[in-house]
Amino acid sequence: MTFWNDDESPDRVRVPDDIVDLVFAIECRRIPVDHAHLLATALRQAVPWIDAEPGVAVHSIHVAGSQNGWERPPHGTDSYLAVSRRTKLVLRVPQHRTAELLRDLPGHRLDLGGEALVVGAGKTKPLSTETTLFARFLALDLDAESAGDEGAFLDAAARALAEARIRIRKAVCGRTNALATPDGPIHTRSLMIAGLTIEESIQLQQQGLGPYRLLGCGIFIPHKGINAIKQG
Repeated sequence: MTFWNDDESPDRVRVPDDIVDLVFAIECRRIPVDHAHLLATALRQAVPWIDAEPGVAVHSIHVAGSQNGWERPPHGTDSYLAVSRRTKLVLRVPQHRTAELLRDLPGHRLDLGGEALVVGAGKTKPLSTETTLFARFLALDLDAESAGDEGAFLDAAARALAEARIRIRKAVCGRTNALATPDGPIHTRSLMIAGLTIEESIQLQQQGLGPYRLLGCGIFIPHKGINAIKQG
């Protein structure tokens, strides 16, 4: 399937809709900073089939890192993020599951470690044609020490991308985080990739990279660029 015209103008690209994001309003006062396993568990209870649907991914619930002098609390299950009305719950799903989720998920009350999150109405959002993408959490086949080594992490990411037939041209890895699970921590790192073709960008958004997609790992979103992340 061809995703773009010869001039690769993003304004003229038809993005395939076989994988889309579903964006849900939420009512919630606060959530644990490390809420990946809690959210996945709550969604499994609300929508039991998601474990058997390989195309489903759950974005981490994102709250801005700093604003008006407020600094983001440390990563962990015992520190909390205040949730604004603009904060959303986002799931990346195959097209054939969208109607079911838009119908059945609103109204569910999700328990995130004692904090209630009520799911509101949702809407469909297509994937992006941006050629710079960012994953907040990426888990690769690395131990904690190797995940903390930039060179080792980038080498592992390049191998994983090569297996997906995506050539790494420009990449910057960011902060490390360990996601808490009952089976032990999952060691992750953020990764920004630039210089993708539009076809590669769409493929990477559709397929993700690495395991633990329901825990928010390996999900790529548009990013404002490599210079911004270097300055950050």
